[in-house]
Amino acid sequence: MDSTLLIIFIGIFIGLVKGGLTGPIGGAVILPLLSQTMSVPQAAGITLPLLIVGDIFAMRFYWREWDIRLVKLLLPAAIVGIVIGISLLVALPDNALRVLLGIFTILIIIYKFVGDTLTKVEYQHKNWHGYLAGFASGLTSALANLGGPPITAYLLLQKLKPTAFVGTMTLFFFIVNLLKVPGFLSAGFIDIPTLISIAWVIPLIPVGVWIGRFAIGKINRLWFERAMMVLLLWASVNLLLSGLSG
Repeated sequence: MDSTLLIIFIGIFIGLVKGGLTGPIGGAVILPLLSQTMSVPQAAGITLPLLIVGDIFAMRFYWREWDIRLVKLLLPAAIVGIVIGISLLVALPDNALRVLLGIFTILIIIYKFVGDTLTKVEYQHKNWHGYLAGFASGLTSALANLGGPPITAYLLLQKLKPTAFVGTMTLFFFIVNLLKVPGFLSAGFIDIPTLISIAWVIPLIPVGVWIGRFAIGKINRLWFERAMMVLLLWASVNLLLSGLSG
């Protein structure tokens, strides 16, 4: 797929994710797809500003719906994970990053098949569970924009109301994505020419948000999720093959 068409798709898809259509694994599709046409760090640098724009729209819909206690518990370890993730993104060659991204993406697929059982688990909360989830999310978010599953798994165990669940996820990732910006800037993953080159995509994000919120109750969720799984599997295999062959 042409990189311009792919970026258009990514812009709309980010809106769908933030509009709630794709569920918690939707964001996992973005970086693996974009990395088909460019290096992993370049794809991460293009994706981050668009995600922040999407976060801003999502914050509007879920303002003050979050559980601030959980956000405060998750963030300190997430910051440590972000620092380590960006360091790896800088240090590792692109082939190694492609292999890592491919492995992470396969783990996302596995998570999808076991994640639905988490709400049935008898669970006793421990603070270190939050530290572990925050660290894992910060690390995978900085390294591959795949921070959703660790936080989703943790929040599912908290038995939150749906609006509090989404609101807590929204605030957490808004802060995490902002915290990634200084590291991405210093590493050269984001620069002024990059921001200018993707500015035209920004209006597509609220369009995607609107489509997501409109369509959320009107599509067959099972078939939509299956389509995403096929897309993720294809992207992960391509990443592994390109990384290992390089």
